[in-house]
Amino acid sequence: MRKIFLLTLLACCMLLGAVAQAAQITDVKWGVNKADVLRIVVDVTDTAGYAVDMEGDTLNLTVNADKGAQVPHSKAVKSSLADSLKIVDKGSYTVVRVPLKQRLLEKSYKAFVLKKDPATGRPFRVVLDVTPRQASYSGSGAATTVVSNRPVVSNRPTKNNSSIKKNTVIKTSTAADKKADKKKSSSKKKNDNKKNTAAAKTETTVNKPVNKSDTDKLAVIKGNGRFRTSGGIDGKIITLDAGHGGSDPGAIGSDGTKEKNITLSITKMVKEILEQKGAKVYMTRTTDVDVFGPNASDAEELQARVNVGEKYNSDMFVSLHINSSVNKNVGGFSTYYYPKTDNDLRLAKNIQNKLAANFGVDDLGVRQANFYVIKRISMPAVLVEMCFISNEKELTLMKGQWFQKKTARLIAEGIEKYFA
Repeated sequence: MRKIFLLTLLACCMLLGAVAQAAQITDVKWGVNKADVLRIVVDVTDTAGYAVDMEGDTLNLTVNADKGAQVPHSKAVKSSLADSLKIVDKGSYTVVRVPLKQRLLEKSYKAFVLKKDPATGRPFRVVLDVTPRQASYSGSGAATTVVSNRPVVSNRPTKNNSSIKKNTVIKTSTAADKKADKKKSSSKKKNDNKKNTAAAKTETTVNKPVNKSDTDKLAVIKGNGRFRTSGGIDGKIITLDAGHGGSDPGAIGSDGTKEKNITLSITKMVKEILEQKGAKVYMTRTTDVDVFGPNASDAEELQARVNVGEKYNSDMFVSLHINSSVNKNVGGFSTYYYPKTDNDLRLAKNIQNKLAANFGVDDLGVRQANFYVIKRISMPAVLVEMCFISNEKELTLMKGQWFQKKTARLIAEGIEKYFA
C-alpha cells in the first residue's frame, strides 16, 4: 500500500509539474499595413496548437494555451475590418475573437506559427492575417480572390516607425515610403500627389522603339530609369528575389521544412537557366541571410530587396515564394502582380501559363496584390507562389529535385516568352 501511495503521489507531482509548464499566452498584438491587411499575433511561452473558424460575422482564433493574467480581455483595433478584438479565457485554451465589419471573401484569412528564436528573444507566436475584400482586375471583370492572403515578404518583428500603427508586427510594412508621390507622365501631366509609392518616383510608362534598328521597347519610368520588354532574352537584366532568409524562415512545413531554403534553391536554378539563355541575372540573396542585415525592420528588409533591382537597372524583378494556408487541402501555383506599368500583368500571365500547363496541381491563376516588392519597384515585377508548404502532397513534391528543377525551368521559359 505504501508503494502504491508513493507511486500515486509521484504521478500527481508529475501532473502538477506538467500543468505548471503548460503553454501560456503572454501578449496579443495587432497591426495593419497600407493594403489594410490586419495581422494578429499571439505570443506564447511554448509550442501550442491553433485553429481558425468563422462564427457568423466573428472570426475566431483558438490557441491551445492559457491566457496570462497580464493579457487584457479586449483591445481596440483601427482597421476597416474590425474595431476591436476580444481575448476569451476558456480554461485550457484561449479564443481571440475578431468581430468583423465586412463580410470576407472565401479563404481571405490565414494562420501560421513562428517558432521561438532564442537568439533574438522572440517567443513562439501564432499569427493570423486577414485581408479585406479586393478590387476586380482591370479589364477582366474577375474578382481577385486570394487563397491564403500572405502579406509578403518578412516574418521579422517591425521596428517603431511613423507609418505603422502601434502594436504592429505586420509583414508588408511600408515605412520606407515617402509621403509625396510626384507622378509625371510622358505628356507632362500635373502631379497627382498620390501617397502610395516609394522615393517619390513616377509610375508612368512610355513604350516606344528607340530607333528603327532596335526592336526592343524601352519603358521610361521613375525619372531616369528604363526597362526593356521585348527583343529576346539575350542581354536582358533580371533580378531574382529568393523569398525570406536569415532570421526570417518564411512558412514552415509539418516536418520543419522552411520556405526560405526551398525558395533559395529554386532561385539559384532559375538564375543558371536564364544565364544560359544569355541574360544577366542578379539575386537579392545567394545564401541564407537577411538582405538588409540582422534586426532590420520589415520596411528596411523589403526595400533592400527592391534596391537590388534598382541598382542594376533591371528589366524585370521576380520574387519566388512558397504559399501556406490553414486549409491543408489547398494547393497550386499562383502569380501576383501590381499594375504599375503596362507589362506587369503580361509578365505574370507568361509565367503562370507555363506553370499551369505543365504541372498536375491546381492553377490558382494570376492575381493582383499590393505586395511591397512588386509595387515599390520601378520595373515590371511579379511574385510567384510555388505551391503550398501546408499541403502534405505538395510539401513532399517541393523537397524533391524533380519539382525544383521543373519549376525553375518553367519560370525561366515564362520569362523568355515575355521578352519574345
